[in-house]
Amino acid sequence: MTAVERSDAHPPVLDWATDFDHTDEAYAADPFPIWDEVRASGCPVAHTERYGGAWLPTSHELVSEIAYDTERFTSRSVVASPFRPPREIAPVGIAPPISSDPPFHKPARRLLLPVFSPQAIDKIEPATRDYCEELIAQMGDRDVVDAAEEYAQHIPVRVISKMLGFPEADADRFRGFVNHVLEGVALPLEQRAEGMMHLFEYLREQLEDHIANPRDDLTTYLINAEMDGQQIQLDHAAGTIALLLLAGIDTTWSAIGASIYHLAATPADRERVVADPELLPVAMEELLRAYAPVTMARLVKEDMDFHGCPMQADDWVLLPFPAANRDPEFFDRADEVIIDREVNRHSAFGLGIHRCAGSHLARMELRVALEVWLEHFPVFHLADPDAVRWSGGQVRGPRELPIRIG
Repeated sequence: MTAVERSDAHPPVLDWATDFDHTDEAYAADPFPIWDEVRASGCPVAHTERYGGAWLPTSHELVSEIAYDTERFTSRSVVASPFRPPREIAPVGIAPPISSDPPFHKPARRLLLPVFSPQAIDKIEPATRDYCEELIAQMGDRDVVDAAEEYAQHIPVRVISKMLGFPEADADRFRGFVNHVLEGVALPLEQRAEGMMHLFEYLREQLEDHIANPRDDLTTYLINAEMDGQQIQLDHAAGTIALLLLAGIDTTWSAIGASIYHLAATPADRERVVADPELLPVAMEELLRAYAPVTMARLVKEDMDFHGCPMQADDWVLLPFPAANRDPEFFDRADEVIIDREVNRHSAFGLGIHRCAGSHLARMELRVALEVWLEHFPVFHLADPDAVRWSGGQVRGPRELPIRIG
């Protein structure tokens, strides 16, 4: 990977339209007024020289346009940092299919569709519900619990590790990989490289174990998978597993935590959902819209003018799907959480060819997690709003969420 000039100091942002930083603490804590500020600045696309040059569209129209444009924007890296992977890794990328460009992307994505189909996900719902019950039981009868640390973060780790056939005892390692890859984007190249080396060394050990001891799990499935009649390379399998391990954990962890946060902070919405459980699926979609956790990234392929923005080759372009979901030009009352919103074409799971292949799994985990939580805790509030801490970077969700029960 090649380093790009940057300041190690990461000074606070003074002008979000011309010097944004998606890892800034203010952005993590409350990005909504920042997006409003950028939209009101006269240009809905913010720019920064940080991370070697990056752009941040804040309108649904522009986020959608870029997400669908695979001719001018490459997905060879979807996590913005001061470093760019070499162009030679396209069209496969380091973590296919999310990092793949056409024509490689389509068959690589097709490999995952059977294992993430609604029918396949239905089979793992009972075990997911049982585990949520276990987590609730472990909380005992305390008045204050941390819904992020004691509940939300554990559910996707258990689900993904069982699907992959990885040791559940490695849960802390998985969360460490997530924190390093997705939140540690400002670390020096040496530290980033070392962390990635540890991740792929771990995956190599797991692949070798599965080759020697095949079993009925997703890892063995990927080892034996074929594209165009040829068995896929182990590097391809490792990259896809890395994607599932990282994205499959952090995104759902964040969505569960953000949903509990909203219901704790908004008693009227909590009371409605508790009184009418059939409202939960609709409310869930609105919570996904309003608190969409994921921002993806693209790299500009060649120098160009994009709606007046002089984008240069290898500039980052962030795709803040949460900002698109809060665009008042696209959604009525976009800044309000309307838990019975009927028309809800949100983009929490992305747009274009990279729309999340695991959306059925994420929805099942979120629904089950909320059903179990609300059944046991019909009344709860934020124990200390100032103690809530949100993750920075491209996946936003509560990492500390003290909840008072009753």
